[in-house]
Amino acid sequence: MTQQAVKLIECPRDAMQGWHHQVPTEQKIAYINALLKVGFDTIDFGSFVSPKAIPQMADTREVLEGLDLSSTQSNLLAIVANLRGAEDAVAVSKDRIRYLGFPFSISETFQLRNTNKTIAESLDEVQAIQELCIKNDMQLVVYISMGFGNPYGDAYNPEVALRWVDELAGMDIQTISLADTVGVAEPDTIKYLFSTLIPAYPSVDFGAHFHSAPHNWEEKISAAFNQGCRRFDSTIKGIGGCPMAKDELVGNIATENLLQFLSFKVDTDALREAQQLANAVFI
Repeated sequence: MTQQAVKLIECPRDAMQGWHHQVPTEQKIAYINALLKVGFDTIDFGSFVSPKAIPQMADTREVLEGLDLSSTQSNLLAIVANLRGAEDAVAVSKDRIRYLGFPFSISETFQLRNTNKTIAESLDEVQAIQELCIKNDMQLVVYISMGFGNPYGDAYNPEVALRWVDELAGMDIQTISLADTVGVAEPDTIKYLFSTLIPAYPSVDFGAHFHSAPHNWEEKISAAFNQGCRRFDSTIKGIGGCPMAKDELVGNIATENLLQFLSFKVDTDALREAQQLANAVFI
């Protein structure tokens, strides 16, 4: 396997969105600019969502304006929760944002909680955002939120996830990431889903966005990697999680662990600088 086959998505947005105090805009800009030098495929830098729902992301437009993309190979990704947010992202992108990410939960309870729409309504949103992305030379990344189960008692088994992926693949979505939103994924389920999906949809780039307790991150990454997954989300120091899920027991996969597991080469000096800034941001 070549290194080029692996895509690492660094997610400062996921780390910041639920942080217990507001991170100043200038500090966000400095941190993300440092991340842009490391060598990640993509930086999930912000979101165009309601500031009432996620106040930490209210300054995403200002952050975007402050980013230096002149010498980076990394792409930018912004999360949107509806068509209006996608339109806002397109309006300010100026060809700077490559990807829009949409959280598509296959738990009805969580989709209502997260986007105030049913799954069926959200599917219509996906179609509209996909059309908007195509018109504006952007790509839509759909996250299958609660893709490995949910804590709400909504019906789940792996076949539920497969059915919704089939719906999304039919819309010509090129990137679909399975998200373990509350850290419940079991290795056998991870293996089953990726081993089934990757051969079935060769034109889709499947990713993994795992939330995990510190003791079991490796079994999740290993299960996905061994079945051919080559797109992984993580954050420096493993900070983050989903504030809408209200589960403080799980965070993101730590980038440091992922780099070691994959033997992935980055600019070590730039990484060290970003880690030092993270120590100042997340205190």
